[in-house]
Amino acid sequence: MIGDRSVILFYDERVLGHEPNIEEPFLPGRLARRVNEVLDGLDVKWSYPEHPGRIKAIREYLAEKPIPGVIYRSGKPATREQLSRVHTLSYLDDIQAMRGKNAWLDRDTTAVSAGSVEAAEVAAGTAIAAVEAVMAGESGSAFALVRPPGHHAEPVRARGFCLFNNVAVAVAHAQAELGCNRVLIIDWDAHHANGTQEIFYADPDVMLFDIHRASPFYPGSGHLDEVGAGSGEGTTINVPLPEGSGDIAIVKAFREILVPAADWFEPDLILVSAGFDLHRLDLALNLSYHGFAAITEIVQEISDRHCPGKLVLVLEGGYHLESLARGVHSVVEILAGGDAPIPVEPGIEEVAAAVEFHVSAFTDD
Repeated sequence: MIGDRSVILFYDERVLGHEPNIEEPFLPGRLARRVNEVLDGLDVKWSYPEHPGRIKAIREYLAEKPIPGVIYRSGKPATREQLSRVHTLSYLDDIQAMRGKNAWLDRDTTAVSAGSVEAAEVAAGTAIAAVEAVMAGESGSAFALVRPPGHHAEPVRARGFCLFNNVAVAVAHAQAELGCNRVLIIDWDAHHANGTQEIFYADPDVMLFDIHRASPFYPGSGHLDEVGAGSGEGTTINVPLPEGSGDIAIVKAFREILVPAADWFEPDLILVSAGFDLHRLDLALNLSYHGFAAITEIVQEISDRHCPGKLVLVLEGGYHLESLARGVHSVVEILAGGDAPIPVEPGIEEVAAAVEFHVSAFTDD
């Protein structure tokens, strides 16, 4: 029953300080000119999709429909030492140089505003705080409501709205400071976690299960045969899906690939890069709110079996405000002890109701 399990939602208002605005005069240079050329070539007006309204929408929906068993805590910024476990020092110096400035960091959709560096530090640090809480047994699970997202950030490059790889930073902290030996990362964002994969590709103690829309969908990586390298071969699991894949396909992948993989790996901590752009309203894949609930329940079952109470979710993408807010709510209900409805293909229940309503008009019974 909802409320039977405790959940900590971590949130810090400083993450709202990341506000890239393409109307602002970004730092001059070849990159800024190239970005402007790209934007000018679009047929429709483009605004920065990763904006503070995403977090505000989630917070407002959770306040409107509160969930028993959920408590809130504030976050904290990550330290340079914590960030340097997955990012190079030269990259961190480059990001620090952007503090207080408006700039394009990469033509690959990544820009900063005056408050972005602090927001990114807080996002990574809040993911760490969530891990520390569950490792200390303070809650059955935790969810870090953070931005900018992180899973596209590589050791030396900002990509795809991401500055620091929040989940990777939290995993590295768990290994270095909290005694974790094997960490399972589940990435259910619609986009492949190229950065997370690169960071842990040869690490046998970190398993990455990544389900995403297949290439050439952004960022174009995450092919089936990308399985890790060296001593980490076999601990990267990519499940690329075609456009339109929904509840049945995604739940099948979790049940028939993730579950046996996790049973083999036996993690002592699980982190989820929780993106909500799989929802059909975000036009990337076709997951429903029931589908989000179902995959959360599967992940929770894995956690209960291998590392009870050691489950942390960290927000990644999701850009349609309604599906983002409702998707997060559906997930948190399961974390708090709710039962997931059985997903069905869209329209099946409605057609069954229509059959019952209409069919008697065309039969003799």
